Amino acid sequence: MSGYRTRKIGAPFTLEHRIYIEDSHGNVVSPFHDIPLYANEQQTVLNMVVEIPRWTNAKMEISKEEPLNPIKQDIKKGKLRYVRNCFPHHGYLWNYGAFPQTWEDPNAIHPETKAKGDNDPLDVCEIGELVAARGEIKQVKVLGVMALLDEEETDWKIIVIDVNDPLAPRLNDIEDVERHLPGLLRATNEWFRIYKIPDGKPENQFAFSGECKNKKYATDVIRECAEAWERLIIGKVQPGGISLANTSVNHSAAKEAPGSRRIKPNEELPPAPIDGIYDKWFFISGAAV
Repeated sequence: MSGYRTRKIGAPFTLEHRIYIEDSHGNVVSPFHDIPLYANEQQTVLNMVVEIPRWTNAKMEISKEEPLNPIKQDIKKGKLRYVRNCFPHHGYLWNYGAFPQTWEDPNAIHPETKAKGDNDPLDVCEIGELVAARGEIKQVKVLGVMALLDEEETDWKIIVIDVNDPLAPRLNDIEDVERHLPGLLRATNEWFRIYKIPDGKPENQFAFSGECKNKKYATDVIRECAEAWERLIIGKVQPGGISLANTSVNHSAAKEAPGSRRIKPNEELPPAPIDGIYDKWFFISGAAV
């Protein structure tokens, strides 16, 4: 985990549950602001923060509003959120997470998608063979990107693979994914298209007719979002409720001393039970069988 580990507060699947990220000295750091985007000088390997392990349903995410941005379960109308199982898919199809030190600027309209950013760190789908852990920091390489259009916002989905995966040497651009993992990109497109339908929402739409753009395009998107985060962290744009608290960004006015916040020690509590309704299959007309 590259010297990072997790500090868990509260029982999983409760409103109180938080996963903080610690550095090698045991100090809590922000997975949004403190973990570097790039894991090597050549900028060919990137750090990914895993929020949601593959095959799981709890919608976990970096909390933008809370100081030092712990991972927590998303809440809607006072209830914890879970994605539903749209046959034949179960939970998330990949290890899902975010790139640190990136931000999709809601003040900027992308020239090709014609939609503004969604105000989040960049979303990442890691397609390697291992199921990751919540809060794990993976080293990945970029393969491509899809552009989901979600409520008139651009919601980029970067496709990556863990650099330590056995297939990683053979996956170097998006066309390699279809060659070695046939059907995965089609399933990914379908999953994002239909996953909100059980909640009464319409199909999601895509820019580029659902095409997955190549590594170069994805790398350009990452660079643009890294530049947007830089504007955010130095105060060139209004944070709009985002906590900028960090322990390592020297040119940020929100930098604070490591360990200065009082955060509970690690608690390894058993998870709360999950309502069996979230195991239900939903059969969506038009989904692949």
